[in-house]
Amino acid sequence: MTSKANAHRSIHGLKPDCLSFGEVLAQSFAVIAPTTIPASNLGLIVALSGNGTWLSFLIGLVGLALVSININQFASRSASPGSLYSYIVKGLGPTAGVICGWSLVLAYLFTGMSVLCGFANFSGALIGHIGIHPSSITLLAIGAGISWYAAYKDIQLSAMAMLWLEGLSLVLIAVLALLIWSHLGFAWDMPQLTLQGVSPGNIATGLVLVMFGFSGFESATSLGDEAKRPLKTIPRAVMGSVILAGLFFLCTTYIEVMAFREAGVSITTAEEPLGFLSRQIGLGWLGELIAVGALFSFFACVLGSINPAARIFFTMARHGLFHASIGSAHSSHRTPHIAVSLCSLVTFLIPTLLAFFNVKLYQSMGYLGAIASYGFLTVYVLVAVAAPLYLRKIGQLRQRDIVCSVLSIGFMSIPVLGSIGIPGNRWFPVPEAPYNLFPYLFLIYILLTCGWFIIQRIRFPEMVRSMENQIEEIHDRFLSSEEIVPSSFVKPITPTRTSRYK
Repeated sequence: MTSKANAHRSIHGLKPDCLSFGEVLAQSFAVIAPTTIPASNLGLIVALSGNGTWLSFLIGLVGLALVSININQFASRSASPGSLYSYIVKGLGPTAGVICGWSLVLAYLFTGMSVLCGFANFSGALIGHIGIHPSSITLLAIGAGISWYAAYKDIQLSAMAMLWLEGLSLVLIAVLALLIWSHLGFAWDMPQLTLQGVSPGNIATGLVLVMFGFSGFESATSLGDEAKRPLKTIPRAVMGSVILAGLFFLCTTYIEVMAFREAGVSITTAEEPLGFLSRQIGLGWLGELIAVGALFSFFACVLGSINPAARIFFTMARHGLFHASIGSAHSSHRTPHIAVSLCSLVTFLIPTLLAFFNVKLYQSMGYLGAIASYGFLTVYVLVAVAAPLYLRKIGQLRQRDIVCSVLSIGFMSIPVLGSIGIPGNRWFPVPEAPYNLFPYLFLIYILLTCGWFIIQRIRFPEMVRSMENQIEEIHDRFLSSEEIVPSSFVKPITPTRTSRYK
């Protein structure tokens, strides 16, 4: 890496140039947490999509691949801990950027809370087999505390933990799925392939949960300071995580749905579907290993959610949107330690509050995950709108970029309608309570945070100028470095200007 590229990496005080492509990919994979779908949550999606569940995942794969192309229009040209927040400021301006930033913070934190509840619920069930029954709050504290320590101590420790925990779980599930299909004689499942009993409404409503299953694939963009050669590794991690997770979901879904049909049992009622199937083929011990792996995957997702949320808080604080202390980096660990501590505390407190009011962990997991999905949907729509506008500003807009943006927005409208609902419409029914209230709670959250920013913008106009200048400075330093490289989905750039900050 050139000295110019190195110069921008030190301005935030984070540990530069330390994460390999595999470790950056692990960040996105950890938030997606692909192990948890086949190991525990697949039945929820099958209950909605039936034999068309595989098609819901395929549509999700294609749609989010389009979204990742829009994200990579920015990620291949600039990188910072601010993730998509910085990109949206660049493409749509400060107000839209702040909406994106607050949406991302909510999305990552509520994803972490949801999966922390899953961690506590799953670990409680496993420990209960040996006669130990700790309280829900104790298990929540253990999960949040270990995640805080790893995120506070060292980003490489976090990345390596996520890489090994998630990687081992995926390998075990892939082996078991292949053994199950072998036990079935590598048969073709015609009810799935012919979409027996499936309507378009089934596919659309299932796609809402599929979207949450994929959500977080873009979280690698928060490692802009710490990744090696970020303009190469981050775009590859964003696209690679979507494709790899999508293929994994497709294969495991097809095999599990077919295996449960052959067993004469409904997958929609199975809390540990892979454990059941492993016992059916006489490999119960492998199911137990996968259960432990799924537990680690829950933990990796909590850690993976805290990391990007903290870095967005960190960057927004350095732009004057929060107290300056949140934007400081630890002198020796080179991590955003105050932001990490704040995010870890919030991730623990809200599920604990729900547990205090006797809301079951499984219910909390669903409630918090549904709220998180609104944050991700908002961000994906914003980045799809911002990408062509940004490309036009820099003179790089092509017709296919517009097509990709329009298709992405069209795709995102399906889960948006599915999560909000249309009164009287059988394809997009209004969700049952309390899920019908969550879109309005999210809207209130956005109005409050955006309103606060507008007030601050009027009171301190220099804050907005400083925000734009800092983001522009980082972008220009990348343009004037030798790090920008062509990729298969981004037109090569020839630097045509020199940064006004040099």
